[in-house]
Amino acid sequence: MTTDVLAQLTAEIRAAAHPDAAPCACATTTVAHRPDATVLRHADTVAKVHAPGTDPNALALRLATAARLPDVFLPPLAPAAARVEGRPVTLWPYGAPVDPEAPDTAPWEGAAALLARLHRTPPTPATPPMRGPSKVALAMTRLRATLAASPPHPAAPPLLRAWAALPAWARAEAPAPGHHPRTLCHGDLHLGQLVRHPAPDGPWRLIDVDDLGVGVPAWDLARPASWFACGLLPPDVWTRFLAAYRAAGGPAVPEGGDPWAALDVPARALTVQTGARYLAKAVAADRPLDEVEQSLIDACARMVRE
Repeated sequence: MTTDVLAQLTAEIRAAAHPDAAPCACATTTVAHRPDATVLRHADTVAKVHAPGTDPNALALRLATAARLPDVFLPPLAPAAARVEGRPVTLWPYGAPVDPEAPDTAPWEGAAALLARLHRTPPTPATPPMRGPSKVALAMTRLRATLAASPPHPAAPPLLRAWAALPAWARAEAPAPGHHPRTLCHGDLHLGQLVRHPAPDGPWRLIDVDDLGVGVPAWDLARPASWFACGLLPPDVWTRFLAAYRAAGGPAVPEGGDPWAALDVPARALTVQTGARYLAKAVAADRPLDEVEQSLIDACARMVRE
């Protein structure tokens, strides 16, 4: 991000944080900076610069959905995105994130209840599709580009076979079959997508509307399901999460019995996506896979042997 763009963005967020234009001594800090997003904080206001190529109409519809669901999403501070250097910028109140150093306090039940509430909310007719499957395809495209510029890697074949074994809808190549329920979905649920608002101890709310839309609700349970299947999420935590979702009336899985008929394909897809992202990073850094990364590749290998 150039100095001029950063200055323009800082001016936008300062004006939102201090609408009376009074001078302030508040620092503007960078919360995250990636090729697809930059997030800044000034006082109790957060600005997010969205990815290049973001569809402004779809983003506007996603913002409107978040605004009408203040008991699920952190509500945006403005109904429409500004633009900085051609990229949309949205403004949000600050929320306190999950503490990564205190995993025992992670709000799994809170996340499950928010998802169930979201999944029970009727979408408006113009709501765009949930972007979860397209993100799996994007992760695979990026991995192939990385592999093409590198020596062969032993982890690549099982991951590529697991990708090929996914049904077309999980690779964003076709609509989901008609027997799958379709609801409002977050599209990229993980603990980094939850904040307390007002900070520091208000109720939990979801953030990040970039993938919000209509889709198969089991997708929103797929990452914790994948972690559980890979041995990365303790069974008792998975049980608590699933029980809380069911208790809140979530429609993604049956009220009782085996949930895996609904969860199997999305969980496999999220295993492939996460494995592809991790493998691309390891190959680019020319380093061996760590234990967590290897567990995902091992899971991909098991998926194609079953």
